[in-house]
Amino acid sequence: MFTLMVIIFVLGYTAIALEHPLKIDKAASALITGTVLWALYALNHHGLLELDLSPAWHHATSAANDLVNWVKPNVDAHHFKDVWANSVDVAQHQSHFVKHDLEHHLVEIAEILFFLLGAMTIVETVDQHQGFKPITDKIKTTNKVKLLWILSVLTFFMSAALDNLTTTIVMVALLRKLIESKKDRWFFASMIVLAANAGGAWSPIGDVTTIMLWIGGQVTTMPIIRDVIVPSMVTMIVPLVIVSFTLKGNIQRPNLKNREIAEFTSSFERSLLLVMGVSALLFVPVFKTVTHLPPYMGMLFGLGVIWLTTEIMYRNKPIEDRRKLTVIGVLKKIDVPTIFFFLGILSAVAALQSVGHLNVLATALENNFQNIYIINLIIGVLSAIVDNVPLVAGAMGMYPVVEPGTVGFLADFVVDGKFWQFLAYCAGTGGSILIIGSAAGVAAMGLEKIDFIWYLKKISLLALVGYLAGAATYYLMFAM
Repeated sequence: MFTLMVIIFVLGYTAIALEHPLKIDKAASALITGTVLWALYALNHHGLLELDLSPAWHHATSAANDLVNWVKPNVDAHHFKDVWANSVDVAQHQSHFVKHDLEHHLVEIAEILFFLLGAMTIVETVDQHQGFKPITDKIKTTNKVKLLWILSVLTFFMSAALDNLTTTIVMVALLRKLIESKKDRWFFASMIVLAANAGGAWSPIGDVTTIMLWIGGQVTTMPIIRDVIVPSMVTMIVPLVIVSFTLKGNIQRPNLKNREIAEFTSSFERSLLLVMGVSALLFVPVFKTVTHLPPYMGMLFGLGVIWLTTEIMYRNKPIEDRRKLTVIGVLKKIDVPTIFFFLGILSAVAALQSVGHLNVLATALENNFQNIYIINLIIGVLSAIVDNVPLVAGAMGMYPVVEPGTVGFLADFVVDGKFWQFLAYCAGTGGSILIIGSAAGVAAMGLEKIDFIWYLKKISLLALVGYLAGAATYYLMFAM
C-alpha cells in the first residue's frame, strides 16, 4: 500500500502534466489524486502506521509511551494493564489519528487558499477599476527583450517586499493589459515565475519556505538578505541573458478601452483603488510581524477594507452598476478552478507527508550524502516535483540548530549557517524548474492556463540553468 500511494501520486501528476492532450482540467485530476491518497491512508491506516514511518504518528506514540512510563509506578501494574486494554481500541485510535492528521493539514492548506483567494480578489478589484492603467501607460516599450527585463526586475524586488505568490498574481494581471498574444503572455508569465521565486528566496517574507526558516530561528533578517540576494539575482539574470539573444520582435498590445467601466468610474476612484490595493498587499507582512497571526488574516483584513470602501463609494448607484464595481461583482470573476487545483495538489502532498514518504526521502538524503550543498541541491530539484514546504519542514526536523563552535559536518547548522541559507535558496528557486513546483507557478498556470508540457519544453531548461548558476555563485562566495 505504501508503494501504491506513490504510484497513484505519479499517475495523478502525469494527468496534470498531460492536461491539454487529455482535455481534462488539472483541477479534477488534482482533487481525485488528493482524495484517493487520503482514502487509501484511512482504509489501510493500521498497516501503514505500523511501518512507523509517519513522523506525526511516531511523535504521538512516543508521547503515549512516556505517559505510560510515568503512570506505571503510581498504580497497580495489573490494574493499569486491564484498564488500558479495555479502554483503548488501537485500531479506533489509529482511525482517529488519521482524521486528526487530515484536519491538521487542512488548516495549513486553508491558510494558503484563503490567502490566494484574498489576493486574487484584491487584484481583480483593482483591475476592474482600471487601476493598473497608470502603470501600464508608463511602460511605453513594445520590444520583447526590453519589456521582459523591466517586468522581471520589477517582479524580483516586488516579490521580496510582498511574496512570490502575491507578486505573480499582480504581474499576471499587468500582463493582460500589456500583451495580446496568449503564447507571448505564457512566456512572459513563466519568466515572471522565475523572477518571483528568485526574489522571494532572499527575503524573510518573500517565500513560504524562507518564512518557515525565519520563524523557526534558523535564519535572521540581515544575514539572509546579505548572503542570498546575489545568488538569487544570478538565478534571474542568467535565463534573461540567454533569452535576450533568441527573443525577437515586438509585442502587440491589447485594446484596453473599456467604456462600460470608464463611464461609471472617475480617475480619482481608479487611483484610489490602486493605492488601496497596493497598500493592502504591502500591509500583509506588517500585519503578520505585529500580530504574529498567519498572513491570510492580513490579506482578508485588506480585502474587507476595500470591500467596505467600494460599498460606500457606490451605494447611491443603480444596482446593476454596483454589481460591476463592488467586490460582490468581482468575486464572480475569480478563477475558482485554480483554488480547487491548489486544494487537490496540496492534499496529495500532505498525504505522502503524513504516511512518511517524504520522511523516507529525507532520511535517504541524510544517509547517502554528507555534503550540505549536494543535499540542498537535491531538495531544490525535488521541490519542483513535490511541495517545498514539507521538504523544508523535514529538513528542519531532521537537523537541529547547533551552538556556535560546533565542528565537523554539523558546523554549518548554526543560526544563519550555510546549510540553512542554501536551503532557503534551493527550496525557493528550485520549484521554478516545473510549472507546478511552486505556489507562484501554480497560480500563473491557473490564471493563464499555461500548458505543463509547453512550460517543460520552453522554460524548464532555462530555470534549471539559472538555478545551478545561482547555486554555483553561492558556493563560490562561501565554500571556496
